[in-house]
Amino acid sequence: MKHELKYCPRCNHTFECKVGSVVLCQCSTVKLSQEERNFINDKYEDCLCAACMETLRDEYNREKFNLRLKKIGYGF
Repeated sequence: MKHELKYCPRCNHTFECKVGSVVLCQCSTVKLSQEERNFINDKYEDCLCAACMETLRDEYNREKFNLRLKKIGYGF
């Protein structure tokens, strides 16, 4: 199984990427919808640490929520 030490392109912290065993990789702990995954993939091309994936997932959902509020007249 190939494991690789990587730097997160968002926060620059190191993490172990387990590309040879994805189910054991830190990224598999973050559950993402396809829309959330697309949002992250639009911003970054390489692997991110789990903390940044969670932060970006939350950012996506905040943006989506705010757009819904604007549509019903509670704009920010």
